[in-house]
Formats: sequence, C-alpha cells, structure tokens
Amino acid sequence: MQKGAPFDKLHAGLYRRAMIILGIESSCDETAAALVTGDRQVLAHRLLGQEAAHAPFGGVVPEIAARAHVEALEPLIVAALADAKLTLADVDAIAATAGPGLIGGVMVGLVTGKALAHAAGKPLIAVNHLEGHALSPRLSDPDLEFPYLLLLVSGGHCQLLLVEGVGAYRRLATTIDDAAGEAFDKTAKLLGLGFPGGPAVERAAALGDPKAVPLPRPLKGSAEPHFSFAGLKSAVARVVGQYSPEDLAASFQAAVVDCLIDRTTKAVRTSHGATALVVAGGVAANSAVRTALQGLASAHGLRFVAPPLWLCTDNAAMIGWAGAERFAAGLTDPLDVAARPRWPLDPNAEAVRGAGVKA
Repeated sequence: MQKGAPFDKLHAGLYRRAMIILGIESSCDETAAALVTGDRQVLAHRLLGQEAAHAPFGGVVPEIAARAHVEALEPLIVAALADAKLTLADVDAIAATAGPGLIGGVMVGLVTGKALAHAAGKPLIAVNHLEGHALSPRLSDPDLEFPYLLLLVSGGHCQLLLVEGVGAYRRLATTIDDAAGEAFDKTAKLLGLGFPGGPAVERAAALGDPKAVPLPRPLKGSAEPHFSFAGLKSAVARVVGQYSPEDLAASFQAAVVDCLIDRTTKAVRTSHGATALVVAGGVAANSAVRTALQGLASAHGLRFVAPPLWLCTDNAAMIGWAGAERFAAGLTDPLDVAARPRWPLDPNAEAVRGAGVKA
C-alpha cells in the first residue's frame, strides 16, 4: 500500500508511531480481520468468503452467514495478528462494523470487537460499513482530499454522496428500489450464471453483444436525481430464453452503466468544489463501470479515484482504515453501542419515494 502523511505528524506528536487499528468485518457473507496503520499500511488482512455455502440458494442466506461468521472470525483475527507479528497489546483501537447489514452477522463482529476491546482495555470504534466503503479510496490514495463526489455502488446500496469529511456526508441521490449490485445478482440468477452474480454477469457480458437486447434505462434523463433498477431487472426476466445469456448479460450491463453515468453526470454538474469523482463498493470492481466513470471524470476535468479491486468488495482493511480516520478525529464508542441493520450515512437526507429505507 502507498504511504501517506503519518497521523502522528497530524496530531503534534501524540503518537510516537503510526496508530494500529484492528478491523473486523462481518456484515454480509465475508468474514475478515485486518491490521491497518494510520499511515496507510495494511499490515495483515485475512478474509474468508462463503460463496460455496450460499451458491445452492442463489443468494446469501442470513442464518447460514451468521453461523459461518461465528466459526471463522476468531481464527481469522488470530491469524491476522500472527501475520503482522503483533498482539492485542500492540493495537491502539478495535474497529468493528456495527451496521448496516445482515443483523446476525453484524452482531457477531460487533460483539467480538466489544469483547476484545474490554479484555484488552482498548477503545472501540463502531464503524458504519458504508463509511468503510466511502473512505476506502483514501487508504489507497493519500492525495485524495475532502470534499469529493462519491458513487457508492454495491449489492445493497446505490448512492451519490458529497463526502465532506469523516462522519460528514451529504446524500445527493439514492435508489428508489433495487441497488445496482442487487440487480446484477438477480440477473445472474435469472440467466443461470451462478453466484456471486456481479462477476458472473461481467464474465458473460465480455462474450456478448451489448446492443443485442433492447432494455430500458430507468430514470435516464429524469429531473429527479435518483436511481432505479427494478424495472431493468424485470425487463431482463421477460426476455430470458429469447436471447443468449451472453447477449442478455452484455445488454444488461450496458444499461446499468448508462444509468449510472446519466445520474452521476447530473450530480457532477451540481457538485461545485469537489476535488475528485470517486467510486467505491462492490460494483466498483466492474471494469465497464470504472471505464465509463473515468471517461465522465475526464470530460469534466475531475480526477477519477477508484480503490484497487480487492478494496472494492467487502473487506476488513476498509473498516480498519475508517476506524483509523475516526480515531484520529477523537471518535470512539461505548461498549453498549448497538448493532444496526439500517444506518444511513446522511440521516438528514430527505426521504425518497419507493424503497428509500436503503438510503
């Protein structure tokens, strides 16, 4: 990882070395632990996915996910500490995802973080999983400064946010129904491409014709700023069997990209002062999405920043980094902090029509 200005310089010598944060992630179907420093070093990262357990069901089963987190988390933490040649005594704080996500999994990680913080006498940092994604580009890019325009696009969320600082987010747009990643997963299931859906659709799309299937672009050109992907998913369902899976995948992916670019262009035009256009979240690993956003940023004279692919999907390094950013700002949490299945980054954002609970 690239190194940036150490936090001990930023805080007038409060730390003789860069702080070390233990990050814990268990919000969905990846169990992960990482050791991250305040000067952007990932000392260790261990992750265990659950694809094989959920593949027979075509999606994540919450109860299976929670049990898997219970079995995997302690060994992963032990292994990460060993990889970094550290003990809990060397850690400055413990950061654990406290939401949003599948509540069973979130509770496993948060309770583990609480227990470790209590036993080792370390501060606890309850991290919003979305803030982990939102700040992850700053882990890999030390030159990324606030404020920046963020497209946060994942399995459960599709939002445009102005990231003004740690804990300071202004939501500009959200999905009124399905998120883009959710539509990828459901389309993969419809086409029999396997699980996880996003990478499966991208692989099939590389073999297909993106113009073969006439599919809608929901809300493209609309005066409202938000996203919608439920209609696109339904349109795919209506023509399954009429086209090859590869052509359907390519046409679906092209429609998603068109929608993302249209809505993001609208946000770029109103986000004066943004230092960069940034993408984060699982769908940010999609090469077609990244390429289109790079072109959009270039057309508007903005830097384009995207984390490396491994930081786009759920991981503990981003939770550790968000913990480092919050800890440097003096933000810690009591041991009775609650797990939250829903946790908007901008609690003051106006409610939207449709499934705005995801906002």
